[in-house]
Amino acid sequence: MNEKISSLENRPHPPGRVKLADALRFLLNDKEFDAITTSEIARTAGVNEALIYRYFGDKRGLLHQILSEFLEDYINQVEMDLRGIKGSLNQLRKLIWRHIHMYESNRVFARMFLMEVRSFPGYFGGHCYGQIKRYSNILLSILEEGMKGGEIRDDIPIRSLRQVVIGGIEHLCLPGIIFDREFSPEDYTEDLCNILFRGITKRDTTLRENSVSS
Repeated sequence: MNEKISSLENRPHPPGRVKLADALRFLLNDKEFDAITTSEIARTAGVNEALIYRYFGDKRGLLHQILSEFLEDYINQVEMDLRGIKGSLNQLRKLIWRHIHMYESNRVFARMFLMEVRSFPGYFGGHCYGQIKRYSNILLSILEEGMKGGEIRDDIPIRSLRQVVIGGIEHLCLPGIIFDREFSPEDYTEDLCNILFRGITKRDTTLRENSVSS
């Protein structure tokens, strides 16, 4: 069974706020976001509907908040995973696997993030987007270290490379998320790393020149 967006029960928030977040998370397992009403969220949570506007501004604010807190937990886990892993390519492989695994095991989050929130202009000015930028900077740091250490070619624009990594992950996973199909994080990681590493791994120029001349 797939994991759900993590509960806020252990966070230091008012009980009503926690109940509302957990109610929306529960409802998203079976319904599209636009089909869920604020009254339904409040009824499921067992609290007054006015608390949605008090704590979150509106229904979308509630959605962005639970996604933001999920992202914070996920990014903290990624940072822990990367500790002690030597080599930029090894770190990159681990980050790719963790990202794909997160999409596979948290389908509610995957659907909301890839198919819902980013189509809304307000997303790009909120805390949720700030978490994405934090995550992107982790990836950027891995790529920078790889270029400095000679593991990754330094003639590729680093921000373009970062977008290719993130885009590759998302486009590999998107069909499975849209059509609710299982996919293997291990297989997808291997496929994407084979494509990326053959194109970005720094090669010995001497060997290449000798090969051409012969």
